[in-house]
Order: sequence, then C-alpha cells, then structure tokens
Amino acid sequence: MHTYDNKQHHLPHIHVCYQDTEAVISIADGELLAGKLPPKKLRMVQTWIDIHTDELMQCWNLAVNGIEPLRIIPLC
Repeated sequence: MHTYDNKQHHLPHIHVCYQDTEAVISIADGELLAGKLPPKKLRMVQTWIDIHTDELMQCWNLAVNGIEPLRIIPLC
C-alpha cells in the first residue's frame, strides 16, 4: 500500500510485485484492477487477501490518511 493512494483506483487495493510484473488488486473481491500476475500467484494473493481482509482494510484506512500501514504476515 502507498499512503494517499486512493486517487487512481478509488477503492481499497494493494500493490503486488512478483519478479518483473506488478499488479493492483482490490481488497474487497480480489479483482485484478491493473497490471498482471501469473495465474497461480494471483490466486495466492487472492487467498491471502481473503485471510487478511479485516487487517488490510485497517491498513487501507491508515494509508489513505497518510499514516504508514501496519505490516501483515505474508503467505510463505
């Protein structure tokens, strides 16, 4: 997440980087909003979003107000 990052996509989302690809994914439904990811990696991120939706929304609310979001445990 980036602080003050609600202008382009207008809804809660995360930025994901994998190798040489980048994507923007909706927190609400896991929809790919921009960019691309390999299908297996996209499904992994969507699963992670499902597990951490509440935490991600808390982080989103912090980030859009210019406050550094909290860290969330990654899927490994």
